[in-house]
Amino acid sequence: MRKQIAAANWKMNCTYQQGEQLLDEILSANIELQAHQQTIFAVPFPYLIMAKSETEDENNYFVAAQNCYNKKSGAYTGEVSVEMLQSIGIQFCVLGHSERREYFQESNKMLAEKLDLCLQYNITPIFCCGEPLNIREAGTQNSFVETQLKESLFHLSDADIKRVVIAYEPIWAIGTGKTATSEQAQEIHAYLRSVLAKQYGAATADAISILYGGSVKANNAKELFSCPDVDGGLVGGASLNASEFITIINSLK
Repeated sequence: MRKQIAAANWKMNCTYQQGEQLLDEILSANIELQAHQQTIFAVPFPYLIMAKSETEDENNYFVAAQNCYNKKSGAYTGEVSVEMLQSIGIQFCVLGHSERREYFQESNKMLAEKLDLCLQYNITPIFCCGEPLNIREAGTQNSFVETQLKESLFHLSDADIKRVVIAYEPIWAIGTGKTATSEQAQEIHAYLRSVLAKQYGAATADAISILYGGSVKANNAKELFSCPDVDGGLVGGASLNASEFITIINSLK
């Protein structure tokens, strides 16, 4: 069975103390994840070591960076390299979130470079793709997300693509309170898997986890995660509320 993943994206939220308390509250629920389930906390850079310490004795709980730079090292003041993340034991990194694409003009080419570095350093990329409202309204979301996959992922070998987690984010549903219906989520997840199957074959496509990332909440997680091609969620606002995120973890297949 594909990995079923509840990934929390804290974005630029929480003080150190608030983050520590939030993790304590979630972990104190003592949710025993099954072998095919994972919970991942994508926390701000200053909290990575703290979050790693909090989760290291927990089975199938992991920590992710929210970004990395597309160069190995050098005179890039303020940036964080994949090698730095590896050196503190971080195993996941979110790449290409819509906010990075929009506010920091991250291109598909740059994201391909980041993916290669993550894989080189044995860090699992959580690669984000998705369309804005005008693309959805024009009905061209399929070709839009297909281009994102092709330009950032399709240079990867069969072995390497299976090491990537994909997160589909309908940008029009992030923080707006709008959510794609479970039917809409299943439809585009199935399409993404068909695009992967066309390039890499059905067996490889079936092995790749595809998360849904658009306003996942406690009251809709179960329905969304029950879709056959939805393998969990990349959760924003609801991951900052312990009881909400506990419910979301418990909604995994």
